[in-house]
Amino acid sequence: VQLQASGGGLVQAGDSLRLSCATSERTFRGYSVAWFRQAPGKEREFVAAIRWNARNTHYADSLKGRFTVSRDNTENTVYLQMNSLKSDDTAVYYCAASATVILSNLRVPSAYGFWGQGTQVTVSS
Repeated sequence: VQLQASGGGLVQAGDSLRLSCATSERTFRGYSVAWFRQAPGKEREFVAAIRWNARNTHYADSLKGRFTVSRDNTENTVYLQMNSLKSDDTAVYYCAASATVILSNLRVPSAYGFWGQGTQVTVSS
C-alpha cells in the first residue's frame, strides 16, 4: 500500500490546515489509518487514528477538540483537519495504515506497516 500525504505548509498560529492521505489501493477501506507527527529532536508521536469502518476515531488527549480525523473510502483518502494551530504543532506529519492493527495498538507506530512520506507543517507564532 502506497500512501501519499499532502496538505502541509507554513501557516500562522490560529490558522487551520487539512492534511490528506491518499492511496490508489482499492482495498483501502479495510485499513485503519493513523496520523503521527515528529518534531525536530523529538520522538514520533501519535496524533489521531480512524478505524477501517470510520466508526471509531481516536486522538491524542492533548489534541482533542482541535484536530479531527475522517475518511472518504470512495476517494481512498483519510483527512486530518487541524484547527487553531499552535507553534507546538510544528512537525512533519505522517500517515500510516494497517489492515491488522488492534484497538489497543492504534497509538503505536510499530503497529503500522505502511507509511506515507510525511508532509511538513510549520506554524509561526
